[in-house]
Amino acid sequence: MSDFTISIFGNKIFVEVLKEIKIFNKYNIKYYEDINLYIKDGKTNNQILVFFLNGKDKSFIKEVKTNNLPTLFISNNADKKIFPGELSDHLNAPFLIKEFEKKVTSLIAKDKFKKNSLINLNSYIVDKNERKIKKDDLELQLSEKEINFLILFSKNKEPVSKSFVLKKVWNYSSESETHTVETHIHRLRKKILHKFNDNNFIKNNDKGYYI
Repeated sequence: MSDFTISIFGNKIFVEVLKEIKIFNKYNIKYYEDINLYIKDGKTNNQILVFFLNGKDKSFIKEVKTNNLPTLFISNNADKKIFPGELSDHLNAPFLIKEFEKKVTSLIAKDKFKKNSLINLNSYIVDKNERKIKKDDLELQLSEKEINFLILFSKNKEPVSKSFVLKKVWNYSSESETHTVETHIHRLRKKILHKFNDNNFIKNNDKGYYI
C-alpha cells in the first residue's frame, strides 16, 4: 500500500466509490465533514486533499496555504482565484474516474519533486529548484552559485576551506589566487542580514566556513 493518504471533503458517497475501485487500494482514503475535523485528526505530510466545493465553505483556504499540501479542487466551474498553493489543481464535475486518477498521480509526482528539492539548513529551508532560501514567512531569491554554496555546506558537517569551495563550486584549482569565495560570502551575508536580520549566518574559523 502507498504511504499516501487521500483526504476527501464534501462528498462521502465518492469516498465509498473509491474504496470499491481496485486502482485506489494502494492509498489510504479518509473522509472529513470539514477542515476542523481533519486538523483534529492529525496531519501527515504524505497526503492529497480533495475538496468538493459547495460555494459556501472557504475555511479550508488558510489550511491549504499554510501547509502547501497537494490539493485537488472539484467543482462545476474553474474559478482559479480560489485555488491557493502551487501544488493545487482543479477538476470540473462531472468527471471520469480516470481523470481523477490522472490528477492524483500528477499531484503526487509534483509533491515528491518539491520535497526532493528542499534542504533543511539549521532554521532555514533551501529550495534548490526555485533557488530560494526561506524562514518562517520570509524568502530570498539566490543565484545559482549561492545555492551551490549552501548545498555544499549542507553536505559537510565540518567547516569547508576556501580551496575546497573553489574546487566544488567554481571548478578552480585549489592553488588559484582569487577572492571569489570571500566576495560571494560577503554578498550573501549582506543579503541574509537584510532579509532575515541574521548577522551570524555564515561563520568561519581557521578551518574554513560553516553554517
